[in-house]
Amino acid sequence: MRIRHFIALLFASLMFVACDKKPAAPDPQLSTRGTVEVTARLVEIPEGAIFKRDLYDYAGILKYEVTAVHRGSLAKGATIYIGHYNPWKPRAEAADKKMKDIGGSLREFRAGELHRMALETPMDEHYLGGIVDKYFGKREGQAFWAVWTNPAE
Repeated sequence: MRIRHFIALLFASLMFVACDKKPAAPDPQLSTRGTVEVTARLVEIPEGAIFKRDLYDYAGILKYEVTAVHRGSLAKGATIYIGHYNPWKPRAEAADKKMKDIGGSLREFRAGELHRMALETPMDEHYLGGIVDKYFGKREGQAFWAVWTNPAE
């Protein structure tokens, strides 16, 4: 009988602790950087858009579908194209001497995942290096520049 009471007490304690968890605090970098803040689903990663080159810095253009707009004037459901600097690197390691004001906690780009991002537009006002754009001539409008990229919760 004591074991049943102990198990019940242990279960109740675990439930209390689990229910007492506070949601993670929002990343202040997302709300203070860029002029647009969105949560968007990475629709696809075109072949050749992300490749590792230690001696070559570039931005890869990736296709997203907006699922939520936190700042700025985009429509939910809109398709947007976003340039990520050296997309083969985790975002926390992407900044360098040339591009100092970028980052985030995303470790790897995977199609289908949600990302919360602070963006600038148009991209060419913020980045003038090499660009791998597999959508060139196939997309409408300007590409956005990813300033901060986190996985969405």
